Amino acid sequence: MGPMPKPKESDLYPAVKTYLESQGYQVKAEIGAVDVVGIRGEDDPVIVELKTGFSLSLFHQAAARQAIADDVYICVPRGSGRRFGKAIKDNTGLCRRLGLGLMTVRLRDGLVEVHCDPGPYRPVKSKPRKGRLLREFQRRVGDPNLGGQTRIGLVTAYRQDAILCAGHLAENGPTKGALVARATGVGRATRIMADDHYGWFERVATGVYALTPKGQAAAGTGQGSGGRSDRPDLARASQQVPGDG
Repeated sequence: MGPMPKPKESDLYPAVKTYLESQGYQVKAEIGAVDVVGIRGEDDPVIVELKTGFSLSLFHQAAARQAIADDVYICVPRGSGRRFGKAIKDNTGLCRRLGLGLMTVRLRDGLVEVHCDPGPYRPVKSKPRKGRLLREFQRRVGDPNLGGQTRIGLVTAYRQDAILCAGHLAENGPTKGALVARATGVGRATRIMADDHYGWFERVATGVYALTPKGQAAAGTGQGSGGRSDRPDLARASQQVPGDG
């Protein structure tokens, strides 16, 4: 059995027409540049743009139709699997932000599902996320990253705090976490060294932490040698460690 033929936009039309007619609309296709138009009494028209998949051009097209009518839907074939489920979730959110409606058609039986209706967008702000954003901004020292770079290699406030802890251990050898916190001003020093996301720290006694060989190399101190840490080397090393989320 060969592969299933790729659906066409016109394959969506019978199901959409039947669905709108069941809502009391008179439906016609290809009116001007519009794929589907539904008229019901004195109501504003309903416009549906048909596409075989989500694309930026589909949203451009639907947004342009909002100059004609308030009730504009986009319609795509319904797929299956986790990837399509995520696409539906993401694009439903985008449609809500743009004031568009979204419907899908299950081609095997013509089932139409409306995922959201057109309407004004009222965003719900997340105070916890805003708080995390502002805390990270306040804790971040300087501006060590380039806008647009990937998450891997970002220098976060957490990394900067880990760098300060590692620098102190490089200079002073094994030290109690409380003393590291006091000397560096990093209140979460003990937690950072205990969690050891970068492989730089090891606990050598109760509450006492030292640098691992990886931490010593990152600090520019060599294998077990003392001396003052080289902070620029540490900063570069921190950019080679996967992001801490």
